[in-house]
Amino acid sequence: MTQPQTIVALGIGNLLWADEGFGVRCIEALQRRCEFAEHVSLIDGGTQGLYLIQHVQAADALLIFDAIDYGLEPGTLKLIRNGDVPRFMGAKKMSLHQTGFQEVLSLAQLTGKYPAEVLLIGCQPQELDDYGGSLRPVVKAALEDAVALGVEQIAQWGGQPTARQTPLGGREAVTLEELALAAYETQRPAPEAACREGDQRFFPASLAG
Repeated sequence: MTQPQTIVALGIGNLLWADEGFGVRCIEALQRRCEFAEHVSLIDGGTQGLYLIQHVQAADALLIFDAIDYGLEPGTLKLIRNGDVPRFMGAKKMSLHQTGFQEVLSLAQLTGKYPAEVLLIGCQPQELDDYGGSLRPVVKAALEDAVALGVEQIAQWGGQPTARQTPLGGREAVTLEELALAAYETQRPAPEAACREGDQRFFPASLAG
């Protein structure tokens, strides 16, 4: 196989909704642990939807990390390749970002600028309805395997991963320092101090009871 000229590793999802942040956390971990060849780009895609089209069109090989509802046990990883990826991105949509990214893939196909190789590393989430929450333990454990699989695939594509030797500068990090996993988890307010599922202080007394 000819090694791709441009490799894009893309994590999508929303850090603020527990396991929805799986894809972004994978990219964060990849960057903190490894360095890659210059033709490898790591992208925190967040929930940008169609704004990600330029990254997909530029890729000869595309690696996607995301939380996907496969209907499996929480924390289960499932790898989908090439032509099957758009179908799985559109099945059992959990959030608007997946609708948007399915459209990105379709648009890239229509424009004739679609990666020759695509791998989706998806993880079955456990909890999504927890605003301000982090990855659940079973999903955080799966992240370790997902990152290892991602490194292996990037190596096969010619991305030359090595253990990081150069410290990350603030502007280089794909995730803002205050949103990095460790800071995010340690700075979360306690349940009694934060609104997570609704706050009775904002409802009339007649409705609160």
